[in-house]
Formats: sequence, structure tokens, C-alpha cells
Amino acid sequence: MIRAADTLHLATRAITAHRLRSFLTLLGIAVGIAAVILLTSIGEGIHRFVLAEFTQFGTNVIGVAPGKTKTSGPHPSGIPTSVRPLTLADADSLKLLPHVTAVTPTIWGNTEVGGNGRLRRTTVYGVSAGMAQVFSIKVKSGQFLPADDSDNARPFVVLGARLKNELFGAANPLGQKLKIGAMQFRIIGVLETKGQFLGIDLDDTAYIPAARALELFNRDGLMEIHVAYSEGVPAAQVSRAIRQTLSARHGREDFTITTQEDMLRTLSKILDILTMAVGALGSISLLVGGVGIVTIMTIAVTERTGEIGLMVALGAQRRTILGLFLGEAVALSALGGLLGLALGIGLAQLIHLALPALPVHTPLSFVLLAEGVAIVIGLAAGVLPARRAARLDPVEALRAE
Repeated sequence: MIRAADTLHLATRAITAHRLRSFLTLLGIAVGIAAVILLTSIGEGIHRFVLAEFTQFGTNVIGVAPGKTKTSGPHPSGIPTSVRPLTLADADSLKLLPHVTAVTPTIWGNTEVGGNGRLRRTTVYGVSAGMAQVFSIKVKSGQFLPADDSDNARPFVVLGARLKNELFGAANPLGQKLKIGAMQFRIIGVLETKGQFLGIDLDDTAYIPAARALELFNRDGLMEIHVAYSEGVPAAQVSRAIRQTLSARHGREDFTITTQEDMLRTLSKILDILTMAVGALGSISLLVGGVGIVTIMTIAVTERTGEIGLMVALGAQRRTILGLFLGEAVALSALGGLLGLALGIGLAQLIHLALPALPVHTPLSFVLLAEGVAIVIGLAAGVLPARRAARLDPVEALRAE
């Protein structure tokens, strides 16, 4: 009976006896693991980046759009057809619902904005005072739109940081007049920089009261109503209250409710599939590494036929021979996996240093899974050669020596 220590010694000696061949074999596994780690790290980083972009506006937000559809994108058209349009009165009615903390009607359009002798075309949003709370908007100077009555909103405007710089430079715009389309507004605030959101410049915008925007864009209905609700309250509960209130007002359910939770859940699933897809592409090279292990173990069995015969003749059990060769295969793949992990994580961090804008994240679960996959590949690749070694006839094996 061969002791476990002797089995480990024999497996180690077999690997170190042919250093170059063993290194090239484990390198095949290492390259595969590194590719998987690198691609999944980039995929997971992008996943987290996109979700963070969405959640920077808060997660307790529900959107209501006109028209009954099964799905709704981030910017539904909201063009009234045969359905009853959403109104400012609809938005006001939702403020009275339990657990609702803020409501803002929303209309948007692209138009010319003029001030300080300069002219610029930009996106103008028609909102209410609740916009700042719903989407966590912070004011740098002045104030956001006041809580005026929906039908008698004063002609005030709040500028995004970039729009303010383009029109007024370093000068203080507060109190200045701004022409939007054919209407005059007074600037009462400038927002803090928000940056870009999925390619949309959030700083190159202007915010005016929704009632004024309806007149500016010649619309008879809102594009969307956004509702913020208290932390810890189920989105389904608030959605149900919104549905009941608007259905009673409209006489039927001719609107679409989309919760931020639903959007994030769907988006997360899509990004998970993307991460798995790029990981699967990288895992193709793992198959090459597996073929390499099969090849080297088959050669090892052929080269060590006499040794195997002698071990069997001296009383080594066949399962011991099987374990010896499987151990060699697993050791090669495990070492290759560790090398691949170090290589993949190192490359991911180097890419992040070279391109800071590219998010990279390597979860511990990916690391453990990759090493586990490497060991399983070594085990699977070593089965056939190990079984062949265990089944050798000792007399024939010794004769081959």
C-alpha cells in the first residue's frame, strides 16, 4: 500500500522531471483562465457602472407614461392618440397618495435658448418643484423651481452647469432673462455638475415649469409623471395606488407604470447575460488547455509503462495508480489556474490604470469559480490516461521496460 505522502512525492517528481513540458501544459490552462477573468472582470465592471448610472437618480422612483403598453423605454414618446393624455391635475392627484414623497410631471423638447447675447440649441425639460427630490438634483447657486400652483407657474428657469457656462461664462446669471423659443424666463438657479448619463449630457439642459413647457411645445398632455416614494415601502404597493387613482380619473387603465426596480432587474439580467457571453468566449481557450493535459498525460503513461508495471508488481493497487495520474493532471490544472488568476487580475488592473474610464471589477466568486473550473478540467482531462495506466497488465508493462 503506497502512502499518500509517497503518492504526492511521485506526482510532484513527475511534473518537475519535465519542467518545460509541464510549464507549457499549465500555460494553456493559465491563458484560458486569464482570458475568462479578464473578460468577465470587464463585463462585471460595465455591469456595475451602468447600474450605478441608473441608481444615481434614486431607486424609489416610479414612472407613469400615457398609453397602455407592455414595455416602456427610458424616453417613451408619450404622444396622445386615442388615449386620454396625462395632465398636470393627474400629477397633483398622485401627491396625495400614501408613502409618496414627491411627484414631478415631465415634458421635454429641443429648442433654441438665448441669453447674454448668445444663442444655443439644447434640451428643455418642463418639470415641477418635486423634480429636485425625485431625481436627487442638487443646486449649486440660487434655487430650484418653487412649488407654484400647476396652472399659475411663474416663468422661472434653472440652468444646467454646462448651459450656464456656454451662455454666461464666469458671470453670475441669477436674475438674468433667458429667451426659450418665443418665451421669456428669469434665471433663478444653476445646478451642480451631473456629467453624462448613457451619452446624454445632463448639464446641457434647462428646467422650466411644466405648465410653461406645455405652452412652449404646444402639447395637451405630459410625456411622463415621475413619483418618488418612501424607503422600505414595496414598489408594488405604491404602483397599485397609482393605478387605482389614475384609472378612476381616466375611466380605464390607459397608461403604463414602470418601476425603477423593474427596469434595474431587467437591465441587470441583460448585463448578466452579456458578462456570461464574454466569459464563454474566453473559456474556449480552456478547452485548448484541457487538450494539452490529455496529451501530456497520455505521453506520460506511455513513457512510464515500466514504472507502472513495477509499482503494480510491488503491490500498488490499481486505484492508487489511477489516483496518481489524476493527481498529476489536477496539480497541473490547479497550478495553471493560479497562474491564470494572477495573470488575468493583473492585466485587468493594468487596463484600468491605462484607461481609468473603463470600469473593471473581479468578484471573489469569479476567482473561486475559475479555479474550480481549472481543477475540474484537469480531473476530466486526466481520467482517460489515468484509467489506461491503471489497467496496464504488470507483466506486459515490465516486458516493455
